[in-house]
Order: sequence, then C-alpha cells, then structure tokens
Amino acid sequence: QYGRSMEEQGQLITRAQSGDSWAMEELLAQLRPQVVRRCARLLPHTLDAEEAAQDALMSIATHLKDYNGSGSFMGWVTVIASNSARQTYRTLKRRFAERAVSELPVAPDPRTTSVIAGNRIDLLDAIEALEIAHPETAEAFVLRDIGSLAYDEIAELTDTPLGTVKARIHTARGFVRGKLGVDVDNF
Repeated sequence: QYGRSMEEQGQLITRAQSGDSWAMEELLAQLRPQVVRRCARLLPHTLDAEEAAQDALMSIATHLKDYNGSGSFMGWVTVIASNSARQTYRTLKRRFAERAVSELPVAPDPRTTSVIAGNRIDLLDAIEALEIAHPETAEAFVLRDIGSLAYDEIAELTDTPLGTVKARIHTARGFVRGKLGVDVDNF
C-alpha cells in the first residue's frame, strides 16, 4: 500500500502491535487516505467523513493488538471504517432530531445541497432499516456493496460459511432495493 510491499506493511503492523509508536504513526498515516475514502462512500459531507475516519483510525490504533491475521488487514480496516461511518451517521441523525425546528432552514440551499448526498442519506436510512429487519445481513451487505470486499474475504472476516454470506447479501440487496427503489449491486 502506498509504495510498501505487503511484507513491509506486515512488518510495520507487527512493530506497531509490539508498541513501536513510530510504526503506529506511520501505519495510521498510510491508512488515513483509504479510511477517509471508505467513510466518504457512506457519508455525504467531507467533514462528517473526516470525523468518522478519525474515529476509525483511533479504533484501529486501539484494537491493532487484536488483529490476528485472520482475513486481510485491509479487510479488517474496511470493517472498522464502515462501522465508524455508520456510527457517525447515527450520531448525526440523533443530533439532528434533537435540534429545535426553529433552527432548521425553510428550504435547502441548492448551492450547498448535493443530489448525491441525498442518495447516500437514503442509503444510510435503508441500511439502518436493514439492521432492524435483518440484522444478520447488514454487515455482509456493507462489506460487499460499500466496502467492495470479495465474498470469500467477507466469509473469512465474519467467520461465516461462503454460501451463508452470499445468501445474506442477496437478502440484504432485495431489502435495500425495496427501500430505495433502485438497483444497489456494487455501489
């Protein structure tokens, strides 16, 4: 990643896991652009994606010792980044719901409101509904269609049989299609 071979990245991970603070800083610096991109695939505003990415990087630093080599390291990072983006969205949604109606604009300003952002918010709402209706399917769906991980990698990361992963993603896609009214294969 970013000019480093898999072997070099593995050595950096091992050194960071053993407490080498320089290695941890270097690893997080290398991961940051990818983590921000992963978060931005879910969150419509740059600052929200940056906030989620920062939380994800803190989680990576805190839990790096728990990464045991099961599945790819970038798959593990994708799980953390996706979960962080979803948690940031839930927090922002809760804060928005708590605001007084008088604080809200009468109409959105078209110069600052993105059509894409609206679609992402609809997607996040659909994923939230999926977590309630079919909680066992949400993680596999996010990892495949948002995180772009391969089915076999998702199976390894979630310790789930490959056929079950495929079935969960199929169920989740059908549910999300119904919520969005669009095709959601491979965002």
